[in-house]
Amino acid sequence: MEREEAVVKLRALVGQDLRRLADTHGVTVWKGDNLNKGWAGHTLERCLELPLNSAQAPNFGSWELKIVPLKVNPLGQLCVKETMAITMIDPVNVLQKPFPQSHLLAKLSKAVVCARIFQSREERSSVLAQVATFNLDDRAVRAQVEDDYEEVRRVLRAYGFPALTGRMGVLVQPRTKGSGHGSTTRAFYARTIFVAHILGLAQWPRQLS
Repeated sequence: MEREEAVVKLRALVGQDLRRLADTHGVTVWKGDNLNKGWAGHTLERCLELPLNSAQAPNFGSWELKIVPLKVNPLGQLCVKETMAITMIDPVNVLQKPFPQSHLLAKLSKAVVCARIFQSREERSSVLAQVATFNLDDRAVRAQVEDDYEEVRRVLRAYGFPALTGRMGVLVQPRTKGSGHGSTTRAFYARTIFVAHILGLAQWPRQLS
């Protein structure tokens, strides 16, 4: 399925409760007391009749499906709840490949970002609020993402993989991924202001909170 067709089908689902769609398509949300954290993405993939795929290349060849949760702030406005994982960091690959050939750019330039409204930890309901396509045509955004990527490469060369920290990066940060504080893996994450920009909820640049 091409990206344009997928976007049309996904946008047709905006306003629907993904929790009900999960039940319709037989997607496991809870197994006992354990939450399937990927249930919303799996539900949308089932709606599109696509196979589950967590490979590092864009999931469906020409595009990449991403799911992000939104929350309602005290002013009653929708805002991004958390950062968005983009792709794992392979230090050898990152050192070898400049930004134009990077996995990071491949993921971002093909992203289809679906935003759902987070209601509660029980996940009894979650409405699909928005479907956004994204590329790096905006020169300022592309330049900042490239700067963030090059900062990671500089730190890798000078100090090694363990020196990568979530304090780095303006729009994209390298952060530990995996359970527990002893995790040794790292991934590129889009900061919330970057995700908000992708969804059209905020414009970048502006001062980060």
